[in-house]
Amino acid sequence: MGTELKDLTGKWALITGAAKRIGECIARRLHSDGAGIAIHYRQSAGPAEELAAALNAKRSDSAIVLHADLQHTESLPHLVKAVVDHAGRLDILVNNASSFYATPLDTVTEEQWDDLIGTNLKAPLFLSKAAAPYLKESSGVIINLIDVHSTRPLRNHPVYGPAKAGLAMLTRSLAKDLAPEVRVNGVSPGAILWPDDGMSDKLEKSILKQVPLGRTGDPEDIAACVLFLVRDADYMTGQIIKVDGGRTMGW
Repeated sequence: MGTELKDLTGKWALITGAAKRIGECIARRLHSDGAGIAIHYRQSAGPAEELAAALNAKRSDSAIVLHADLQHTESLPHLVKAVVDHAGRLDILVNNASSFYATPLDTVTEEQWDDLIGTNLKAPLFLSKAAAPYLKESSGVIINLIDVHSTRPLRNHPVYGPAKAGLAMLTRSLAKDLAPEVRVNGVSPGAILWPDDGMSDKLEKSILKQVPLGRTGDPEDIAACVLFLVRDADYMTGQIIKVDGGRTMGW
């Protein structure tokens, strides 16, 4: 990549789970810096199409929408090929899609294990495998969205935490295995968005008491870090940046 990369014009990014929330924000940020965006979704067809329309209105033929169930690893090479067939290249892979929910030990099931490990660890591995040949051609980048709970356990989440811990190690492993052609880094969000299904005021306040900055972050904070790692951090690989308002300093 080198110092000649002043923006992302001409580059193409595949972002999983890009239709909503943090994934959407990352897509908009990379697009604003010139990248073409492949918006992957599993269930959010409407938001994905709306996002693509908005991006294409700003710059013609700069966004496409792709559907896939990332649990079906046999479909992942086809997902990557769809981007390459459209754009002629792949420069950036952002493994953002994730399942997140509690699995108390007395009720946890194998199905929950398969889902949480599948979306948070297995899919990023096999999608990276499928993308690697094209990323090597373009001296590309992989960014994995991890979680501060990859190093600090969250009560009643004995599957999600280990899955994200595995993703952190996968990030470092891929960085070593794909160097020097491909850089691989991670972003580890703290309290950015509360879960879609809500959270009690008491728990929200308890979490915020652990954050030195005293507030939640914004998806833009994550998107800005992703952009930095993609565009500006040319001598960084195998690193995981915590964007958590300082929460993990004394938590």
